[in-house]
Amino acid sequence: MCALRLPEELYSMSNELLSYVEINPSQPAKASVIWLHGLGADGYDFANIVPELKLPADLAIRFVFPHAPVRPVTINAGTPMRAWYDILGFDFNSREDAEGVHTSQQAINDLIAQEKKSGISAGNIVLAGFSQGGAMALHCGLRYPERLAGIIALSCYLPLARNFHSDATTANKKTPIFMAHGDQDPILPLQIGEASAELLTQAGHPVEFHSYVMPHSVCVDEIAAISSFLQKILQ
Repeated sequence: MCALRLPEELYSMSNELLSYVEINPSQPAKASVIWLHGLGADGYDFANIVPELKLPADLAIRFVFPHAPVRPVTINAGTPMRAWYDILGFDFNSREDAEGVHTSQQAINDLIAQEKKSGISAGNIVLAGFSQGGAMALHCGLRYPERLAGIIALSCYLPLARNFHSDATTANKKTPIFMAHGDQDPILPLQIGEASAELLTQAGHPVEFHSYVMPHSVCVDEIAAISSFLQKILQ
């Protein structure tokens, strides 16, 4: 998505849990952002966004970009690709892969646990994601039993929305949520993101929703808004 590439020596890979790309700050990390990629991509897809965020060095944020497992995706003729869950059809409400969502939720919770073990408190961890990854960031963040610093959900929707009211935890009732969507998105129309944001807002969650003139992608103004959001919640 971005033309800029980081030097390879800034990357490191894990052989435990989900494999991931990790970018560490120049000083001991004080916060972590776990960023989940979209369908068919991998952890490298958003790794090169880090310098574009232009975050102050003293925030000392570690970025973790996990790779989703490879699985057949029904909507793409069963082609195996990296996916957080299967997509069974365009009707997201009636044909959702609940088992896949829950399996990935546990894997993402394990990554949060790893960050906590490294010394980062849950209150300094942000879940972020794009498209299917954004859906997982919403799903996991709103159900996590401890308060997180924030949730960033880009060009996505709230999965398993029918169960949201019964499954969401009070711990993240007031966790700041940044949502953004393109008004020319041909894959997940803007109305889908708006409906999810409205559902969350009506449930009392603090949602900051942005729309941009773009397709299913990320733009410069959006990156600047994400940077401001991270600085606000991690200051």
